[in-house]
Amino acid sequence: MFVAVAEGSPVAPGAAKPVPELGAPSVGSVIPNGRKGRVASPHAQGREANQMFVGIDVSKDRLDVHLRPSGDAFAVVRDSDGVETLAARLAALSPMLIVLEATGGFETVVAAGLAAAGLPLAVVNPRQIRDFARATGRLAKTDPIDAAVIAHFAEAVRPEVRPVASEEARALGELVARRRQLIEMMTAERNRRRQLTTKRLIKGVDRVLATLQAQLSEVEIDIDDAIRGSPAWREKEDLLTSVPGIGPNIARTLIAELPELGSLGRHQIAALVGVAPFNRDSGSMRGRRCIAGGRTTVRSALYMSILVTIRRSLPLASTYHRLRAAGKPAKVAIVACMRKLITILNAILRDKQPWQTA
Repeated sequence: MFVAVAEGSPVAPGAAKPVPELGAPSVGSVIPNGRKGRVASPHAQGREANQMFVGIDVSKDRLDVHLRPSGDAFAVVRDSDGVETLAARLAALSPMLIVLEATGGFETVVAAGLAAAGLPLAVVNPRQIRDFARATGRLAKTDPIDAAVIAHFAEAVRPEVRPVASEEARALGELVARRRQLIEMMTAERNRRRQLTTKRLIKGVDRVLATLQAQLSEVEIDIDDAIRGSPAWREKEDLLTSVPGIGPNIARTLIAELPELGSLGRHQIAALVGVAPFNRDSGSMRGRRCIAGGRTTVRSALYMSILVTIRRSLPLASTYHRLRAAGKPAKVAIVACMRKLITILNAILRDKQPWQTA
């Protein structure tokens, strides 16, 4: 019978000699390729030391910050002085990635301040953070907990760092969003007017519609001035409107809501908009493909463009009719045309070449 003895350790005569556990290495031995036996090189240790991830939970009055893997946490006031202090403190730490949620506009000033300091920043959808929290068993929700979850998300997922929109781009986005809100309010008021029979109430709705129409006209003038005042945006608008079915309003929506257009690949831009079908397969079962997520406003603009294309028999209408003749449902054919349209628009802005009829 053989037993293992640690090298260099004295053993008393007649004493029981230590026997390692089954499957374990000998006492005092080192497995060179094992996790415990490996020793990181100084360069690797330096890289690990620099891998700091920061999660920031943005609320109306304060910013809760959590650092990983150190676990340090602190909070600052959400104002210009607080953002400046936070940027200086994080710049001294040289984090690999900073992540914060898109919280309805509260994150705009914070993101601009951190980006101006040259820090690597990613603004992500809050739904992704909540899904990640549930997947990791973090069901409680407070601001410090949310900051810790965001930091964990940054370390585990590592979303892509993207440049923050400039002040002009944010202003254009607000104008386009306001135009969309005014149109929705006018549609709602017109629907209410159809149900009214009292003349006094109808006149009241008409006054509201007139006010909304005046505001809409002002907003559209501001959008036109912003687009025409920027040579880059003016060039983009001219390129986009060269495509049949793309008018000025849709082009401006794309410029404001999809600034990545022309800088990504065709698969990436389709997924970003939300017109890329996802597989739903398991084993031998083949589920029905469907689209999900993406930017709703851009997808709605593309949908209206395809409807106009079909009704006016514009070039992309042939794709729709071909898919319908092959037995595809109408909505599937429309989504396929939307995906083809955004791919064409992406290529046009990438190559800076207007639409050319084949």
